[in-house]
Amino acid sequence: MTTIAHHSDYLCAAASRLGSESAFEVLARAKAIEATGRRVVHMEIGEPDFDTPDHIKRAGIRAIEENYSHYTPSAGIPELRDTIAAYASAFRGLAEPYTRDNVVVGAGAKPIIWNLLSALLDPGDELLYADPAYPAYASAASYLEAKAIPVHLLESRNWRLDLDELAAKITPKTKAVVINSPHNPTGGVLTRDDLATIASLAQRHNFLVIADEIYSRNIYGPAFESITRIDGMRERTIVVDGFSKAYAMTGWRLGYCIAPDEIAKRVTLFNNNTFSCVATFVQRAGIAALTGDDAPVQTMNATFRERRDAIVSGLNTIPGVSCTIPEGAFYAFPNVSQLTSDDKHLAKWLLENAGVACLGGSSFGAAGKGYLRFSYAASLDDIGWALDQLREALPRYTA
Repeated sequence: MTTIAHHSDYLCAAASRLGSESAFEVLARAKAIEATGRRVVHMEIGEPDFDTPDHIKRAGIRAIEENYSHYTPSAGIPELRDTIAAYASAFRGLAEPYTRDNVVVGAGAKPIIWNLLSALLDPGDELLYADPAYPAYASAASYLEAKAIPVHLLESRNWRLDLDELAAKITPKTKAVVINSPHNPTGGVLTRDDLATIASLAQRHNFLVIADEIYSRNIYGPAFESITRIDGMRERTIVVDGFSKAYAMTGWRLGYCIAPDEIAKRVTLFNNNTFSCVATFVQRAGIAALTGDDAPVQTMNATFRERRDAIVSGLNTIPGVSCTIPEGAFYAFPNVSQLTSDDKHLAKWLLENAGVACLGGSSFGAAGKGYLRFSYAASLDDIGWALDQLREALPRYTA
């Protein structure tokens, strides 16, 4: 009789290079604590706490009733791709609009990111990205045996890229640079001058820019700036966007990229080989989101601004804590380095001892060490309670 080896022996080596998104792990622990009857304020997950607007829900329900439940082209239904192309072109103020051939729809932005990087990166290619950062880019690049190279975001620049470091890290192997503005986890927003510098480097060194603009509707300062508006960058930029953050559609799983035709075709091929297509009725709901009443989006954003002001001002009254004012997204990223050198331990301690679920900044990369990320997609009452808990608990914390 033979004995089977450890099941881990069967796993491919590439799987060991995958990272994880810790927000979902903390969410599970927070839910378990809640189940015991304790109050927990959820500031760990990057999810609007609003319901999907009614006109979008009605469109999805109507589509089911009208039997929009069959396979679609892997790039998405033509009507949605046309709608995205028109919306994206108008929103970004492009002189030359996109067409449906530029648009690839996916089951959320995350599989689009995976399929896009699979279409672009060979082993040994270099992908530059901001640190701290949303984990999916480095995870996918590492799996693909490309080299993910972090470039620091600077608290002193209100969490904008260190452009000198970016320029210094470009090599002949640089295939693409990822920018995320507004930014997760810091709330930083790149300026027009920042984007012009990045565009100049891209054209001089002949690399692509992947512009993750998923938070483009969550902005509190001047109008949103996209690198696609800069001369020569429409053809050199792949935009990643989606419906989750702006329209409170996280569970609907609907995202997209906008790319030059040949890249879009290759991403579509990866869609075809992985999830085939997005649920048809979800795509119909996406059309309603982009063409229907925009007031719910604006109302949500005004509420986020109010919450941002409440949490940032509150955090800055706590001894040992300082927080810049985020200009976009819905995250506060306070500096807690005076309190601890282990931000993940502090985040875990706050959940267990104060009922406040948040994430350690180093979950998003080495440059996040000494910070916490709070999602302020929570009510003002919850934010006020969480701040009270932090004021009471933090003096008791010992690393």
